[in-house]
Amino acid sequence: MDGTARDLLFADPAWGPTFREIEAMVGARLRSAERQERWRPAWFCELERGDEVVPVYFRGDRGVQPDGVATLRREMEVLRTLEANGIPVSHVYGFCETVPGIVMETSPGRANLATADDESERRAVLDHYLDLLADVHRLDPALFEKLGFPRPGTPAERSLGDLPRWEAIYRRGKNQPEPTIELVLGWLRDHVPSHRDRVSCLVGDSGQFLFDRGRVTAILDVELAALGDPLCDLGALLSRDLSEPLGDLSRGIARYRERTGEAFDERDVLYQAVRFCIFTPMSVCFLCAAPPPGLNLAQYESWNLVYGRIPLQLIAELEGVEIEPPGLPPARDHRHAPVWDALLDLLRAPGGADRYALDTARRVAEYAREIDRRGARLEQQDLEEAGALLGRVPGDWREADAALERRAIAAGPAERPALIRFLVRRSLRREALLGPAMRELEGAAAQALRF
Repeated sequence: MDGTARDLLFADPAWGPTFREIEAMVGARLRSAERQERWRPAWFCELERGDEVVPVYFRGDRGVQPDGVATLRREMEVLRTLEANGIPVSHVYGFCETVPGIVMETSPGRANLATADDESERRAVLDHYLDLLADVHRLDPALFEKLGFPRPGTPAERSLGDLPRWEAIYRRGKNQPEPTIELVLGWLRDHVPSHRDRVSCLVGDSGQFLFDRGRVTAILDVELAALGDPLCDLGALLSRDLSEPLGDLSRGIARYRERTGEAFDERDVLYQAVRFCIFTPMSVCFLCAAPPPGLNLAQYESWNLVYGRIPLQLIAELEGVEIEPPGLPPARDHRHAPVWDALLDLLRAPGGADRYALDTARRVAEYAREIDRRGARLEQQDLEEAGALLGRVPGDWREADAALERRAIAAGPAERPALIRFLVRRSLRREALLGPAMRELEGAAAQALRF
């Protein structure tokens, strides 16, 4: 980067002070900076120190949770603790105060095992990652207690892990009835595995890492680190696999069990898969109901729907509940349909606008077009099917959701199967409206675990 370009970056009123702070923190001169196109502020930077090139990554706060900055600070301390104990993570330089975020090295390798060269590499990397998880699980829990993580003492605290934190966020932000979330929360509390008593350090949102030539180079994104049952990390792998295929989890988890000597079965892991998966809709449902400016609505709605449906389907598998998929009406165009085509053509056209913002708008337009084509008919299907469950057809979706939430909160084992069937079918109808805007989550299904 020449001096003029560097001066332009420093002159940016939003980011210039942060680039200066990064320079001072790393002790090197900024050479280039490229913003990562995603839903949180993030930058890939290159700095130079003499003849040495120093790759640096800035990881900022998403800005949608009230405790986001505190969580980032805690993540920084977790990374430092893991590095000090031999776990491969990105080295941390410090924490920015101008725009809150972690400044760390850019570790070598690439993410997402879907990009592995072949099945042999995918298998080798998954094995290495599960070995590293076992190493994390063998760490003394006191290391995380020193960072302020509470040590769980009861079966419910060990198995539910940080669910109370997510429930507090959910209750605080909740702005409409959420029957799916309430049903899953009730099921989790009714089925706490009392036979599990081990407490381990957890990475939290497992399955995120960089890899190169068959080996993990760095474990990523430990903002959800916690203390709890080590199976929490195994169950969370099913969530990551929905968007970033990890390979044969049954084989990998069976190998983890053999190497660690842990005694558990599929039900124990699936319980944790249900628990972790529902955290996503708990943290985004209220944002989807009232999107703040700039929210990537199609992405958040995809998370809300898929990560709400999957726990219901996992519970159905555990309880032996059969679910017939809904029939979906075909898209129906009308005389004004070309308006949508014209809008999407404009959003696909190259231009000087921010590429991520443009792509976000395009996805919302794709979603809106499909709502226009068949949203009313799918909504009517929802109401009629809800009426069969509730005893009368609700007047609108608000009335339906309120009644369904009351039913979900009060439901016992006998009432849950019918609710699960309906809520899964309703989610599949709503996902059909998102269609291609869901990108990697379109048609997502959880792996069946057999080990």
